Amino acid sequence: MHFKLIVAFVEDNKTDEIMEAARAAGATGCTVINNARGEGLEENKSFFGLTLSSQRDVVLLLVEEHLSRKILEHIGSVGQFDEKPGTGIAVVIDVEDAI
Repeated sequence: MHFKLIVAFVEDNKTDEIMEAARAAGATGCTVINNARGEGLEENKSFFGLTLSSQRDVVLLLVEEHLSRKILEHIGSVGQFDEKPGTGIAVVIDVEDAI
């Protein structure tokens, strides 16, 4: 069996929606890494020297190869990755082997 790893960087308030969307598209589970930090094209706003930015989560999904595109497109749609800049990004990585 061949697998793909979907790595999604999402706003922490959208993590549950992304996980539900992935499950609806065929994923059987995921791993969430909380409190990731990142920076996009635009710098984060600051207020009296404190950076204002929303927390990010990293959602890892190990999925069967034939389901990967469907899951990727569904989480991208639910997360509005193409419609709103800064809402998130997801990538698919080939997995050579898994046990």
